[in-house]
Amino acid sequence: MRHSGQPVKKHHRVLWITLIVVVLLLVGGLLGAGSYFFQVAEVRSHKAFINNAAMKKNDPLYQKDQWFRQQKKQRWTITGQPGNLKLVANYLPAAQKTNKTVVIAHGFGGNKEKMSAYGTMFHDLGFNVLIPDDRAAGQSQGKYIGYGWLDRKDYLKWINLVIEKNGQDSQILMDGVSMGGATTMMVSGERNVPKQVKAYIEDCGYTSVKDEINYQAKSMYGIPSWPLVPIVSAISQVRAGYNYTEASSVNAVKRNQRPMLFIHGSKDTFVPTKMVYQNYKAAAGPKELWVVKGAKHAASFKHDPAVYQQHVEAFLNRYFK
Repeated sequence: MRHSGQPVKKHHRVLWITLIVVVLLLVGGLLGAGSYFFQVAEVRSHKAFINNAAMKKNDPLYQKDQWFRQQKKQRWTITGQPGNLKLVANYLPAAQKTNKTVVIAHGFGGNKEKMSAYGTMFHDLGFNVLIPDDRAAGQSQGKYIGYGWLDRKDYLKWINLVIEKNGQDSQILMDGVSMGGATTMMVSGERNVPKQVKAYIEDCGYTSVKDEINYQAKSMYGIPSWPLVPIVSAISQVRAGYNYTEASSVNAVKRNQRPMLFIHGSKDTFVPTKMVYQNYKAAAGPKELWVVKGAKHAASFKHDPAVYQQHVEAFLNRYFK
């Protein structure tokens, strides 16, 4: 009878070893999947799910896009932190000398060239136009995409450079589309935004990086956000220096007291339209909301260029002298 417990102990040991192996395999699998999705989401590379094809000649914005691309523009640079990165922007002065300047932020997987049609619109409205390449985009250095959170500090530097070059009497608008819209909102929540920034226009920006990645996990891959998204967010914290929860547009606009125009397409399924209502509701400053009926993601301008410009101009006339 003294030896009857040994088979039981051996059985328990086998169970524990099996359990540990299974847990290690699960953890390893989740970390491997997390690393893969971090690569897709944040590491600078070609993104197959982003349409970067050249604009077609029958596109309603084609003429505006081509006009801006063909202009001789100044090349401005700053050093972005963290990372000591050289960041590059195009600057086109207005046709007539002015103290009004727009700083335009592009979307995920895009670059300054992709915002050319917007540059033409604002130039037509009498603004100097500055369009940077975000970190990890276009001609700018950087490995990790900032989703607006890292970029907000860079855009504050661009804004201060405008003031340095164009004068203390500068009147500055920040405008952004998609990730650029989120960047615009995130900038608005910073305490040290110069007084020369008079207003913001955000077009189809997300509520937070966490919300957008959660949504895309289900929309693009059909997988639940937990536990994968928190793992990817943790990897981002270690490798890129930020997590998805802190990168919040909603929290930023709560701190903003300056005017903001919110634009979103009613048929947006990439950054779902419902997000604009959350952003708008949270905004503390003077605000306007325009949901463009029938417009898809980042296509409100394309949907009806003339009406889009009219809405933008009406908003600007209220806040720029």
